[in-house]
Amino acid sequence: MADRLRVAVAGAAGRMGTAACGAVDAAGDMELVARADPSLGTSVSEALGIGPDVLVDFTVPDAVVGNARQAVAAGVHVVIGATGFPLAELDDLRGAAAKVFVAPNFAIGAVLMMRFATEAARHMARAEIVELHHDRKLDAPSGTAARTAALMQQASGREVPVHSVRLPGLVAHQEVILGDVGQTLTIRHDSIDRESFMPGVLLAVRRVGLLEQSPTVGLERLLFDDCARCAPATPMRSTPTGPCPRWRATCRLSR
Repeated sequence: MADRLRVAVAGAAGRMGTAACGAVDAAGDMELVARADPSLGTSVSEALGIGPDVLVDFTVPDAVVGNARQAVAAGVHVVIGATGFPLAELDDLRGAAAKVFVAPNFAIGAVLMMRFATEAARHMARAEIVELHHDRKLDAPSGTAARTAALMQQASGREVPVHSVRLPGLVAHQEVILGDVGQTLTIRHDSIDRESFMPGVLLAVRRVGLLEQSPTVGLERLLFDDCARCAPATPMRSTPTGPCPRWRATCRLSR
């Protein structure tokens, strides 16, 4: 048990928090030491007092920054999955010993969708994004759609409109539609179960303490060599360089 990562989950009673607790509990190299949630009667402060190595945050936009500041002050690394808050509010945590990692989406397929869409935006005349989520999602557009649009706009120099749909029965879905003379290209990703996010969450928990720059934004920073050396606010470079030799031994998504 001594070599396991001690993990606390904030927002543990929510749907993503519940899934994260299950994934951490099942991981052979991790120990779930605290579940923080108002409905469970445990605060983030109390969870941090137990002494976790990493706090995973799936709470709400209004709570995220305060939770991250508490964790960093306690020397605890933070993995943030909540969206809908200004990333600039984490700037005061730069240079701290405890690291902060933020991902708008932890699904590996969603990260690939963003990467492919960014490259396609360089070559197609126009693009729009349609994102669809469950009706209890608080932010619109989603963090994934906002980041996809930002990356595509950076790559193409053109605005990429986003359309948001909120309906019961949905989980997380995004479609990028690109158009040019006589043709269209559609890139779509669907998460039909929240388990799709868990390999990315576990990857972030394992890597957050090794980050050279913090806060770091985007799971692509952990998956792709051409992103790993970029500053957190810098969009991914367009030319892939293949697997990262530095992380070859440790970048498996699960153990």
